[in-house]
Amino acid sequence: MKLIVIDRDCVMSQDTDMHEHGASAWQTRDSEITEIARLNQSEYRVVITSNQPGIAKEQFDMKTLNTVHNKLHRAAQALGAHIDAIFFFFFSSSDDCDCRQPKPGMLQAIGKRFDLSLKYVAVVGDTLPVLQAAFAVGSVPYLLLSKTGLSTKEKGGLPPSTIVMQDLRAVVDSLNPREQLAAEMVEAARHALHKKK
Repeated sequence: MKLIVIDRDCVMSQDTDMHEHGASAWQTRDSEITEIARLNQSEYRVVITSNQPGIAKEQFDMKTLNTVHNKLHRAAQALGAHIDAIFFFFFSSSDDCDCRQPKPGMLQAIGKRFDLSLKYVAVVGDTLPVLQAAFAVGSVPYLLLSKTGLSTKEKGGLPPSTIVMQDLRAVVDSLNPREQLAAEMVEAARHALHKKK
């Protein structure tokens, strides 16, 4: 099974306050949803993640959050894409829970849900906590250079294995060649072993 984890704000509009504007202000980015469709075509399972402390702070409720996520699912379906699951954490940082990124609990829960090791799985985001959580479980952190991602890059402190990409399309373009290279290396190793015998 091939899996990729994408932070929600990489496929939906950012800088939107749900407490002020509700779910109606949140819009998907069609260009990014199209890339999810491409991932599906390459047999990737796609999981979306998000920290949502606004619920604990009573800035908005679960109904509003569910409306936003339903909007994301409908937008994906309209463009021929499929999102396998949305994982979110709704406590505040003061709760010190292991599931709030940059801690690894949410990613570990995804691994259990899909019965899959997260080692080398691509985790895509534009904030430092997402990248740190990815690094903590041995996944490959991808930093997208959105407005938020540019700020994240400028502040520094990125995990040493972070791969910087312009957008989700660049990530998708990079994945298949990397898989092909890995397959060729495995095949070369098998061939060398066979020759020794």
